Amino acid sequence: MIRMEYDIIVVGGGHAGCEAALSSARLGDKTLLVTGNIKNIADMPCNPSVGGPAKGIVVREIDALGGEMGKNADKACIQMKMLNTKKGPAVQALRAQADKHIYPLEMLKTLNSEENLTIKEAMVEDLIVEDNKIKGIILDNNEKITSKAVILTTGTYLKADILNGKDRTPSGPHGEKRSNHLSDKLKELGFTILRLKTGTPPRVDKNIIDYDKTSLEPGDNVLRTFSFDNKAYYKVEEQVPCHLIYTNEETHKIINKHLQESSMYGGYVEGIGPRYCPSIEDKVVRFSDKERHQLFLEPESNIEEDKDYGNTIYIQGFSTSMPYYVQDKLVHSLKGLENAKILKYAYAIEYDAIDSKQLKPSLETKLVENLFTAGQINGTSGYEEAAGQGLIAGINAHQKLHNKEPLILKRNEAYIGVLIDDLVTKGIKDPYRLLTSRAEYRLLLRNDNADIRLTEYGKEVGLITDKRYKLFKDKINSINELTDLLKETRITPKKDTIKLLEKLNTSSLNEGISLYEFLKRPEITINDLSNFIELNYSDDVKEEVEIIVKYEGYIKKANKEAEKMLSLESKGIPEDIDYNDVDNLASEAREKLIEIRPLSIGQASRISGVNPADISILMVYLRRKYNDR
Repeated sequence: MIRMEYDIIVVGGGHAGCEAALSSARLGDKTLLVTGNIKNIADMPCNPSVGGPAKGIVVREIDALGGEMGKNADKACIQMKMLNTKKGPAVQALRAQADKHIYPLEMLKTLNSEENLTIKEAMVEDLIVEDNKIKGIILDNNEKITSKAVILTTGTYLKADILNGKDRTPSGPHGEKRSNHLSDKLKELGFTILRLKTGTPPRVDKNIIDYDKTSLEPGDNVLRTFSFDNKAYYKVEEQVPCHLIYTNEETHKIINKHLQESSMYGGYVEGIGPRYCPSIEDKVVRFSDKERHQLFLEPESNIEEDKDYGNTIYIQGFSTSMPYYVQDKLVHSLKGLENAKILKYAYAIEYDAIDSKQLKPSLETKLVENLFTAGQINGTSGYEEAAGQGLIAGINAHQKLHNKEPLILKRNEAYIGVLIDDLVTKGIKDPYRLLTSRAEYRLLLRNDNADIRLTEYGKEVGLITDKRYKLFKDKINSINELTDLLKETRITPKKDTIKLLEKLNTSSLNEGISLYEFLKRPEITINDLSNFIELNYSDDVKEEVEIIVKYEGYIKKANKEAEKMLSLESKGIPEDIDYNDVDNLASEAREKLIEIRPLSIGQASRISGVNPADISILMVYLRRKYNDR
């Protein structure tokens, strides 16, 4: 077959593949996106939502760097919520119900509009590798396509099996053709292959639900967006509601009675399932003291004429691999769903992934030069984690081809940095899910400041336009201007001021105070300051300033702790180090250091099994051995 030359080939058209292909194409590389079915590009095979705890911040980070997921989620939004509003800003995050019909259509439009990007419908079954360097791909029809770099974003398609009870069907999601040989090729190249499992719940007809037995879960009453473009595509009053229900004693009885018929408890599962997104049977067994578990009824589309999703409700939290007849019993045991019609049965899916410790922080593989991987092939779960990795892989493939330094985000800079560092330093045993608790510096990694943290990086690599950058700089200037204004403006215990303080239900003054200090009072909001000064600033500027002021002490403390970590990150470890030459290292530490080959003392200190004593020994060795370099 005729060989076609590309700069970068992206294998897989899911959320990781879309971000990888768009970033490399936008940076000027001739890019080919190969996908098994063009209709499934940017498909949402599981939940009809984008965002959530930590994940919503990842979407904001993707947007700040110049990626597409946030913009696309805004276009497909049918309901938006800010989560954890009663808690501090460190854990607040956006979550949108996304129309499963609109989301992939809008992403495909975006992909088709990129002049450096070509989309090809085919299955990739082999790689062209010469002297441990990627040279291209081989399709299932033996067609060879060459390139300078390849990014694998294969999702759950590597040797995928659909599981229902004892039944196992070789298939990808939606009954699609799976990749049969690519993971074997990776194994031949020296990659450790893992077997993982995930699952999805049943979908029911939205018209056959007794909503009087459910609790209404509406969207927020203010417009919100993931993208810092702040362009909303929905109307507050037209948001589609979700509903809350619970499992009950009857549901749990059915599960316990048929437990051995599930794929997992019947012993039919080979792969390891997600710890933080367990099946309903797993919840009932692991949390047997719980009388009920909450479930959300989520609409998959707001387009009723859409034959695939228009009438479907996703039962969030009800993932299962039970046989179909048991699923019927389970669904009908739920209040409000006694007469429900199942439109799509739940299933579990097993698939191959690689050991993420075989990756560099740039997401280039250690074994094959210019081969990058992103998404579920790296052991993660979730659309957002995949998209974040895809964006970084696309950027770094471009950087590598153009002899530029890779973009490696630190743990105090982005949740994406936490995610990738966890993968390459700690590895995974079950599908990885990003959580706020994984971030040591989560007060620094907030929903509100993702653009402040990352837009400069996006501009530096070339994904942020001049227009977008000007808006960002204008916002920074406004934040600084308002902050200075609060510091310069003082209020004193005059008669009219004391009356205002009484009106605001706050204590009086004994002496003059700046508005900056006044805003630190817990009961005072930044909008309260309009009683003293004009606040002609956008809501996002006011929100940012309020958080900076109220959490100033905590933020300073977090930054100080991050500086200690960064001092260790700056202590590099030479690539040619021989850990067998380092005396007195614990055997487990030596083994882990040889396996992972950390780039810095900071990364080495985060490896499981490497203790502070080992780090001290290593630092002494490095000073002695490499002092003259």
